[in-house]
Parts: sequence; C-alpha cells; structure tokens
Amino acid sequence: MGRQTSENGLRGKRITNHTEPKKRPLFSSATNKMNVPVLLQHPHRHFLKRLLRTPFRCYHFIFHSSTHLRSGSPWARPFDSLRLHCTKWMLLSDGLKRKLCVQTTLKKHTEGLSDKEQRFVDKLYTGLIQGQRACLAEAITLIESTHSRKKELAQVLLQKVLVYHREQEQLNKGKPRAFRVGLSGPPGAGKSTFIEYFGKMLTERGHKLSVLAVDPSSCTSGGVGQSEFAVADMVDMFVLLLPPAGGDELQGIKRGIIEMADLVAITKSDGDLVVPARRIQAEYVSALKLLRKRSEVWRPKVVRISARSGEGITEMWDKMKEFRDLMLASGELIARRQKQQKVWMWNLIQESVLEHFRTHPTVREQIPLLERKVLSGALSPGLAADLLLKAFKTKTNEVHPIQ
Repeated sequence: MGRQTSENGLRGKRITNHTEPKKRPLFSSATNKMNVPVLLQHPHRHFLKRLLRTPFRCYHFIFHSSTHLRSGSPWARPFDSLRLHCTKWMLLSDGLKRKLCVQTTLKKHTEGLSDKEQRFVDKLYTGLIQGQRACLAEAITLIESTHSRKKELAQVLLQKVLVYHREQEQLNKGKPRAFRVGLSGPPGAGKSTFIEYFGKMLTERGHKLSVLAVDPSSCTSGGVGQSEFAVADMVDMFVLLLPPAGGDELQGIKRGIIEMADLVAITKSDGDLVVPARRIQAEYVSALKLLRKRSEVWRPKVVRISARSGEGITEMWDKMKEFRDLMLASGELIARRQKQQKVWMWNLIQESVLEHFRTHPTVREQIPLLERKVLSGALSPGLAADLLLKAFKTKTNEVHPIQ
C-alpha cells in the first residue's frame, strides 16, 4: 500500500577542455560514458583532480581491455604508473553496477527459452508493469505451478520484475514503493470485515491496494500458528486483530505471535462490547511492556477499532504510517526486508532439497520399509535417517561425482 512517486535520476557534472574553441564534456550524463578523446588530452593528475570535484561518490571504473593503448604513446604514459590501459571508459554508480549484474543473470536465464516461451514471459511481464489484473492472475498461477519447466519460466519472470522493481525504487530515492502489512487473528476477530472497510477507505484516498490471502488450514492451534509466522516473514508491519474477549477464548494465540506484532487492534469496539474492549486493550498494553523489544525506534501499540461504525480505523492507519516513517528513517525497514529475502532463499532451498530427497529413486523405495521398522520399534529414528541419507548421498555421487 503506498503512493507511487518518481524523482529525477542521476545528473553528471560537465568538465570542459579549455584548450579547444568549442567546449566538449569529459563525462556524458546521457550515456554514462567518458569522452575518450577529451580524456586522453588531460594529464592524469588534472584528470583525477577534476574527477574528484564531480558529485559522484563510490563509483567504479569498468575497463574494456579488448583494445589496449600503446604504452609508447605520449598520452598513454601518464596512465602507465596506474596500470590503466584501455580505450573505453565508463563511470557506473553502485546502483547501475547492480543493475548490470542482475541483467547478466537474467540473460543467462533467458538464453534457454524458446521463442514461444519468451513471448509468453514478455507478455506477462508487460502486463504486470502495466497493472493488468489478468496478467497478475496468470503470473500467480505460473509461480505456484510445480511443473519443472513452468517453475523455470516463473523464475525468469520474477527476475525481470526484480530489475524493473529496482529501477523504480531508485527513482523513488531508494525507498520502497509499497507498504506491506500482514493481518492475523483468531477466528471471529473480524478480519474480513476490517479488510473490506479498511480497503475502501484507502482506495477512496487514492491508494492502490492488493490483498493476498494465506490459507491457515494447515494450522492445528485454532487458526493462529505456522501460517502467521510465514506472514510475518513477508511483510513490513505485522498487525494482530483480537476480539473483545479473554480467558479461554484467546488461549489459541501463542505468545510468539504476540511478540511479533507491531500493532494490536481490539476489534468490534462498539455497542455493548466497548467496555470489554477497553479492558482487553489495557491488559495488552501492560503485557506488551513485558515483552522483548524488537525495534530501537518503535514500541508496539494497542488500539480499539470498529469496522461497523468506523471508529478508530483512521487512527489505526495513522499509527501504520508513523511506523513506516520511523522504520524507513532508521533503516530498520530496509534491513527487515533484506533479512526476509535471505530467509525466503533458505526456505526455498530447504523445500527443494527435501523434495529432491523424497523423490530420489533409491530413497523412495526404502522409505516405506524404514518407516515400518521405526513404527515397530525395530529401528531408531536416528539410524533410519542415517540409512536414508547414506543411500541418497551414495547414489547421488554416482550420478554426479564430487570433484
């Protein structure tokens, strides 16, 4: 959720050669390239001095050494001591260098695509960046597919979107262009009602909103369990919605879920439920003070809301914006996203490795037998696991020898 803004890009500072009647730029901001003829007329000391006066910081030289300068040339000698021999120069920022690296990775992924597959990926990519919902639905279906080839196409698509996403963030001064909020709560907390009211309010204010529902059916603790931990690892802010109840009705909520909450909202605070809602609010305000601090700049807040009357919804959005601004200013929001990227990578690795292990021919044949032995007590779980891993590693090394 967030407004899209754009800023002017990188501007280059011109350095002119005063020995010529017509001034020629040493650096072109339009192409991010050095003017080689002008560069070679500058002694290296003057060149470096002028370069240091430019507004660039933390830039990198990339040398294309396919055509070397002759060391005997008068204009090449000043660079001999610096071991710089090239004819094409380029100044790149950290962002542009990262972009080239991502594009190189993308090129490697797209080289194996057929023309039909390339057109399909390009169609989805174009539709996504243009905001077409049909392409979004089709892209989600592609990404969720378990077919090996479709999974490869999904990664190519995601990589293309990543390049575009990085470009847009740089235009936005490096700030995220969207604010991701995760909502969770026990059954009956009023999540659907809140999302409907809250979403309408945001769209009326000009925001673009998308809702991703996570199926909690795999949970065994009243609906608030593993899926909520997964949601918390996807979002910038985790909001816990609680009904105005207490005691046994909230026993299904684990302490870890409450510890992850950046904001707690007591729902249905209207009519006869206003008094119990205030009591629950006071209880959670006291409880949150005893939990460990997750942020240096933000302490979790507890608010009362009513999706029926609208009471407290605007104030809740104000708290969300306050959280976003504080976390952005401190750098914690960017750090949280980076940590999430790392967690996602290892989760995907674990899922892929486990799936590869389970579908391995030798392992698949031995799993039923070893499971029966473990269930009967004839074999310990640890020894059964060792036997399966040994079979997996032996057969895998025979197919793909370790060098």
